[in-house]
Amino acid sequence: MRIYLDEQKTELFSVICNMCGKEMTVEGQILKEGCFHGDHTFGYFSNKDGQTHKFDLCEECYDKIVKRFKISIEEQDIKEFM
Repeated sequence: MRIYLDEQKTELFSVICNMCGKEMTVEGQILKEGCFHGDHTFGYFSNKDGQTHKFDLCEECYDKIVKRFKISIEEQDIKEFM
């Protein structure tokens, strides 16, 4: 869950893991630790047509979830961050 200082959602104040409730480190409006941000809008043929769901997971909770997958996640190393 992301908390912003302004209505335009440009000034990040806090990021809280939706699974465990841990407040992640934010300094100067910059998230300073690993976080998975989910943002998905469901389309036709789902029970959530037109709904957008957003959530944040700390790295520890993310790791717990993906370890339970029957098919491993696809990983790719990035050499240059933009």
